[in-house]
This record gives sequence, structure tokens and C-alpha cells, in this order.
Amino acid sequence: QDSAMEIVLGQVEQLPALLAVSRSALVRDWDSLTLGRALEWARYFQHLYDRFRARPQLREALGRRLRRAQPYPLLGFPTLGRCPQLLGLALLENRALPPAACRRLLRSLLQPPGAGTGPKPHGPALLARRKAAASLLALPRRPPRRPPGPEPQLQAEAQLLLSRLREEGQEVGEAAGQLRWLCGVLEQLPQPRAFEVVAAALALLKEGSGAEQPGDRDQDGSSLDGYQASAAEDGCAAGLLLSWLLSNQKRFSAFCLCLPCSLLAFLAAHYSQLSRSYLDLLTSWGRHLLYDPLQGRWVKSCLDKAELSWEELRERFSCLCQGSTLLKEQTQAALKLLKTQDGDFKVCGLSVWTDLLMEV
Repeated sequence: QDSAMEIVLGQVEQLPALLAVSRSALVRDWDSLTLGRALEWARYFQHLYDRFRARPQLREALGRRLRRAQPYPLLGFPTLGRCPQLLGLALLENRALPPAACRRLLRSLLQPPGAGTGPKPHGPALLARRKAAASLLALPRRPPRRPPGPEPQLQAEAQLLLSRLREEGQEVGEAAGQLRWLCGVLEQLPQPRAFEVVAAALALLKEGSGAEQPGDRDQDGSSLDGYQASAAEDGCAAGLLLSWLLSNQKRFSAFCLCLPCSLLAFLAAHYSQLSRSYLDLLTSWGRHLLYDPLQGRWVKSCLDKAELSWEELRERFSCLCQGSTLLKEQTQAALKLLKTQDGDFKVCGLSVWTDLLMEV
């Protein structure tokens, strides 16, 4: 049994390579037989998922082998269950795939073995849903609501991140493992995009759009247990996102510089950890401003340390004061304390905090 399991583990180790090849130009040499073998491997990996999903020790062993076969822990045991869909989508979007192999792929997607027999959508049902979503994302954006939501594609990426984070929690069962997976995923994205996705995910958790998926609750939608479980999952997901964001001061500073102040104010109103860190950051930026009597305004005292101009700092504090009552009171209390610590001046040009209080 040990030798048989070692063979299975060695086969699973090839999954990252299979998915990588399916996205590369190497598929230009594939004929229909090669494509058929690749699809058979994908169905075999899905079979492994169905077979071992209820056996925690074997499931963990397969997940470890998958993570060992790649530089970042992007793939885990749940990937095995989605392998036919992942491979199919990658090949559909790969223009290097020859016509004969493409026809074989389309036939296999239209008539997949065992489609629709499981509790979750398989084959063309899932592919059609995702491709339809991709088409919808290309439609003109509707007027934003208040608070302004993210662009549709960004919202979809944030929703996908939350869904995968929940799946990872169900498989791994520990916050440390989920955080490692999350760090691996976000490090793969360009930094501005990673920040936008995290902000959109945090906003979705508070707006309720990302809290539930169809079928998460009982049919009547009134299950208290289901609601509590969903709320606990959302709290865990938000905690992990905030841990990634706030654990590195340089990262959090870049996050705040990247996003519009209205979105940051919305997040600060809903996450106390973020609001405290954001106010501390604004305080440190404000301390690098110096009043220039010749110009009659506040200027950056040190260009390499002062991240914001006076106008930008004022706008950010104003946004915080236009948020919830609690956030407004918290922001004004922070400014009053800073003003007192700075000498409690009531004349313009002596303390940046005095001037900010008068402005906001």
C-alpha cells in the first residue's frame, strides 16, 4: 500500500506541470491523441479528489506533495477536484492549440463523462457559467452605488479569492495554513492589483455580497446555524486579509497610497484594526510637513519621507470625518490629542493638527 501511495503522490506532483503546459505555446505540437491523454489525466486527478476527500491524512499528504511541486502554495488538494475545468479553460484560451485538438477538446467538454452526477456543477455547466461571466464583465459599467463598488472584473477576482480562501479553510482547517496560501496567491499579483483585490474583498465582506453563495443556507434561507457559520467564515477571511495587510508597515503604506481615500474611509469605518493603523500612518505623514511662511502654506519638509502633500492629507482626514459617526468621532479625537501634544495652538501655521482641525 505504501508503494502504491507513493506512485499516486508522484503522479499528483505532475499536476502543476500539466497546467503550466496547457497555458504555454508547447500545445501547438499536440494532436487529438495527446489532448485525450491530458484530459484523461485531468479526470484521474478529479477521481483522486473524490476518492480521498473524506480521508484527512491522505488528503493532507496529497496537498503537501502538490505544494512541494511548485514555488508558491497556489495549488492545494481542492485543485484536484477542479482539474478538468482548469485544464479545459486554459486550453480554450490558448490560441496555440491546433484545430484538430481544439475540436477534440470541444467534443469532450460537450459530452464529459459523468457530467452532472455530483453535487457541484461539472464540465460544460461550470465552463459555461465562467465564460458567461467573462462576457458580462466586458459590458459597460453601471453607475456606482454608495459606497462606490469596484469594477466588475475586480469584484469577480475578489469574490473568487474569498471562495478559494473558504475552501482552503475547509481543507486545511487552520488559520496559519490559510495565511500561507493567501500570501502565496497575493505575492503572485502585481502590487497595485493585489491591493485592489484585497480592498474589494474586504468591502464585499461588509456589503454582504461576498458573504454567501447559492446553497450555503437552507432552502428557506432562515437557518440560524447557517447564518452563524457564514458570519464566522467571513470574520475569519477578514482577519486573514487584515493580517496580511497590517503585518508589514511598508506594504500597508503602499496600500493606502494606492487606493482612493473614499474607499479607505469606507474600510476604516468597518474595520477598527485598519482605522487605527490608518490614523497612525496619516499622523506619521503629517509630521513630515513644514509651514513655509513665504508661501503661506504647509509643504513637504523631506521629499523622500513625506508621502502626502498638505492638500492630500487634508482630503484624507476630511473623508474620514464624512464617514460613520464613530469614525468621525475617532478621527476628531485623534486630531485634538495631536493638537494638544503639539502645544494646543489656536493660530494657523503653528501646528499642522490645528490647521487640519479647522479645515475638517
